[in-house]
Amino acid sequence: MPRPAVAAFPRRTVHLDFHTGPDVPGIGADFDADEFAETMVRAHVDSVTVFAKCHHGHLYYDTAHPARHPSLPAGRDLLGEQMEALRRRGIRAPVYLSVQVDEFAANTHPEWLAQDEELRTVKWAGPVQGGGTAFEAGWQILDMSSGYQEYLVEQVEEVLRRYGPVDGMFFDMCWDQPSCSPAAVAAMRRAGLDPRDPKARARHARTVALEYMARLRDLVEPRLAPTAGQSAWFNSRPRLNLHQEAELLRHVEIEALPTGGWGYAYLPYVARFVRPLGLPTLGFTGRFHRSWGDNAALKPRAALTYECCQMLSLGLSCGIGDLLHPRGRTDEAVYDLIGSTYAYLKRCEPFVAGGTVLSEVAVVVDPELGDRPGPSGLGTVRALQQLRQQFDLVPPGTRLGPYRLVVVPDNSTVDAALAAQLRRYVADGGALIVVGRALVDGEGTPVIPELGIEAAGESPYRHVFLRSLAGGTATEGFDTVVYDRGLRIRPVGGAQVLYGVVEPYFERDYARFSGHDYTPPDTLSEWAAVVRNGRVVSIAVPLLESFGRHGNEPYRRLLGEIIDALLPDPLIRATGPVHLETTVVRTDDSTVVHVLSFLPSRHADDVDLVHDPFPLVDVEVSVRTAREPARVSLQPAGEEPAWSYRDGYVHAQVTALDGHAMLVLDDQVPPPRS
Repeated sequence: MPRPAVAAFPRRTVHLDFHTGPDVPGIGADFDADEFAETMVRAHVDSVTVFAKCHHGHLYYDTAHPARHPSLPAGRDLLGEQMEALRRRGIRAPVYLSVQVDEFAANTHPEWLAQDEELRTVKWAGPVQGGGTAFEAGWQILDMSSGYQEYLVEQVEEVLRRYGPVDGMFFDMCWDQPSCSPAAVAAMRRAGLDPRDPKARARHARTVALEYMARLRDLVEPRLAPTAGQSAWFNSRPRLNLHQEAELLRHVEIEALPTGGWGYAYLPYVARFVRPLGLPTLGFTGRFHRSWGDNAALKPRAALTYECCQMLSLGLSCGIGDLLHPRGRTDEAVYDLIGSTYAYLKRCEPFVAGGTVLSEVAVVVDPELGDRPGPSGLGTVRALQQLRQQFDLVPPGTRLGPYRLVVVPDNSTVDAALAAQLRRYVADGGALIVVGRALVDGEGTPVIPELGIEAAGESPYRHVFLRSLAGGTATEGFDTVVYDRGLRIRPVGGAQVLYGVVEPYFERDYARFSGHDYTPPDTLSEWAAVVRNGRVVSIAVPLLESFGRHGNEPYRRLLGEIIDALLPDPLIRATGPVHLETTVVRTDDSTVVHVLSFLPSRHADDVDLVHDPFPLVDVEVSVRTAREPARVSLQPAGEEPAWSYRDGYVHAQVTALDGHAMLVLDDQVPPPRS
């Protein structure tokens, strides 16, 4: 197949779902290869993931394999026609294969199915993975310890023989699947693992997954096109373990459909963890109102624009999920929606090409907590975004020296290795904030002496109250409740109490209570809520978890007050509404600040959506720079805002009516862009 030269990594992609059951007739009957590919060209798409095999286990190319979809006409090579038409137009076509979900294999080889500890077959029956009954529509899950792995490998080898060199392969449904099938039990016993132990089963599942991933990668790598830019991607893996799996990967993809179960907090959380790995990363959302399978519904244009602009601002390439109709027909309304968003992104991309996202705050998170941020992760990301801080999420062991401030949130565990790392970081002049349970080890002892505290266990009160003792204004002179239980700490040495703890009259219970919710504050106690010891601050209450769970504004203000004291000259300062998101990108010859102003809101019981951008008018954005820039502009509109340079900052007045703009500070006056 002819292959025009393409860029190193795709920027605007479509993930084209095609899960089609055996009873659906007329597969590909209306497919026109040229019309299909021209639709992608008009929508400014540069890569389309196309299907070799779907969750039903059916194949969509011209093969003698019995799993070929029964309604695909004889002689029709749907996959090959798609790939050839796209490649003729310089559009990549990585190939999709489902891994642990294959209905054809499950029904023809039930001995390959994963089984739980009660020997029931494992089934997935909802948009979020969960159990299903025998008489409920849903996917049966295959066991990769069984003969199914060889079956899958043969399919992959056939695709590579027929269509290689390929632009990459997308292997889906690759989570760690514990199983008690005869094959899995035998494999565990050979490995010296006790299959009765759930931890042993989980360990075996992880080992099996890593082994088959390496095997499939080794099949794909020699058959990659020179211009591929992508290799094998294994979807459904825990993204916060990617630092351990990075050697298997050339790139990363982050599936994050906000209304499909992921929510609007997921992508900023995971992207900030994946980004420091240094691998090209593709984020993707969906054009659906809800999630995969919601094929006859489109999301609002503003929502798709926000989601894709957020990917761009986080340093990611953009992807949008779609589903091809069984007859192979693309939909004009779908690609009008996708095309309008991608046309805008295409205008933005030259200003950040080759750039690096800048961060000066590191948040140390425990990867074993999983991808979902939980209250603590949610509170951390939202608070730091709203405070305009530029930050990454990093696992323990990450080199901390490049960061000016490290935050250890309340759900992270500080073991001996991390404690030693934090001590070295502080000794080298770094600033540190440690929150809640992270302050103490399993024995209740402060994790490092630099905290400047002694600890006396958990508070006996579920609710205590914050009082400023050193001029802080976060609580506005009001004894402010903390809704979740914290620790009791005191300062030692020369450490200073910034906020004290007011305790209630008594703990509320069934036999002794006053009022509707919690007992009112009584008097200032001997315990401290916030202690500063030089460049180290200890927060005894679960401030970040409580902010994520309750959203009480003084918690964010308190965190901001502490950060301002430790970092008086942050990279960015900005006025404007609290939802305003900012990220900073450095290119070879400019500094670019993404400004996003969209406001997700709840429009149904479990659906948060964006319907309109939130206009910004004359919002001041200040950017720390070493010298005065030659030119300041708002892109991609090409406007020149009012700006000045003083005190080491560029101060610009930003107006952005459409939800996104880039404040571009050029080192030299750039030539006109074509």
